[in-house]
Amino acid sequence: MSVLERVQEQELQQPPAPSAEGDRLGKARSSLKHDLVERLGLGPLAQMVDSAAPSRAREELAVACEAILNSAAYSQVEEADKPRLVQDVIDEVVGLGPIQPLLDDDSVSEVMVNGRDSLFFERGGELFRSERTFESDEQILTIVDRIIAPLGRRLDERNPIVNARLANGDRVNAVIRSVAIDGPVVTIRKFSNRISSLEELVGLGALPAWYAQLLAWAVRLRQDIAVAGGTGSGKTTLLNALSCEIPAGERIITIEDSAELRFDSHPHVVRLEARDASIEGVGEVTIRDLVRNSLRMRPDRIVVGEVRGPECIDMLQAVNTGHDGSLTTLHAGTPREAILRLVLMARFGMDLPVDIVEDQIASGLDVLVMSHRLADGTRLIGSASTIGRAPEGGVELREFVRLEEASRTWRLVDEPRFLAAAVRDGLLQEGEVARWRASASR
Repeated sequence: MSVLERVQEQELQQPPAPSAEGDRLGKARSSLKHDLVERLGLGPLAQMVDSAAPSRAREELAVACEAILNSAAYSQVEEADKPRLVQDVIDEVVGLGPIQPLLDDDSVSEVMVNGRDSLFFERGGELFRSERTFESDEQILTIVDRIIAPLGRRLDERNPIVNARLANGDRVNAVIRSVAIDGPVVTIRKFSNRISSLEELVGLGALPAWYAQLLAWAVRLRQDIAVAGGTGSGKTTLLNALSCEIPAGERIITIEDSAELRFDSHPHVVRLEARDASIEGVGEVTIRDLVRNSLRMRPDRIVVGEVRGPECIDMLQAVNTGHDGSLTTLHAGTPREAILRLVLMARFGMDLPVDIVEDQIASGLDVLVMSHRLADGTRLIGSASTIGRAPEGGVELREFVRLEEASRTWRLVDEPRFLAAAVRDGLLQEGEVARWRASASR
């Protein structure tokens, strides 16, 4: 069902009663929206929804809403409540309804819709319940349609789960009633616009300056780096910050399920995004397809937003055939678990013996960095380890930075070998490395 069809089905009914208990403005909001549709007509309203100039549409709708509120039918509405009513209705018509204010709030990091009567958001690592909720399941589905329609994705009985993104890169997951028992569920993880460099992460206390310098050198020295951590631990944020350390003269190919990485300051970036199959069941382009194709696009660096399946073996083959300095993320709670997951995912892509896959990992990846989300919501960059071949076979992890979570302090356990090699090859100056050693030992 299209956006216009959903609007028609929802708006031509009598205005429904507010579903949020205690929302004294719910009835006035529903009536105002209903009267706005009657005054403007569905055609012009649908054009505003699809308008390329949303700010102008908001201005025009605000004028219409204010005119309606000034009529005798709304004489009981207090003047102090009218601006909020106008804003709420405009958000529902051209925005994303009750969740629009939360998306506009930079302090909110995640928005969770658990059916029409339950809306939560995360701020500062804590969950809060919103006063606003949705009026119906159809209202939620209308919002999901607005998100996924421009991306060519669909959500229906045959495809009850969808992953997509907003125009600003925020990640969206939606599940409808055939799978979600209590109604449509929408989860939006906001991508922080504030954090785009390692220096900003240092300023937030996510890691010390000497650790950030070490990671920056690892990127510039073309170490193949994997960032691992749990859900919401800040993997993508760290990956984006690391990517900013890639020299401007290199060509970067980014590959993602839903495009989130940003390279606003880098002059040469090609962004690729996976695509679901069409309604006819054709046209699917997977992460694995994109990784394979990227090898034909003359990349200096390949950045895979997240490996979670068979594309892992293609990524390993890429870094083992000359594409050094590539970056990726994966879900894992510990460094050893990250290696085990890489082995399993690589074997999904190609039925190879474990020892051969481990050899690919040991020779392909150089550094594994962990990201952590603590119980209070704080996100920290955790341990860092070099990856190599163990003398007895398999993968050896050598931790060189350790995070003490209890005291939230970092310690240099062992200087990574790539530093000495860089000094020997003239890629780093002995003096700057000596100064770094002094700062890391404080």
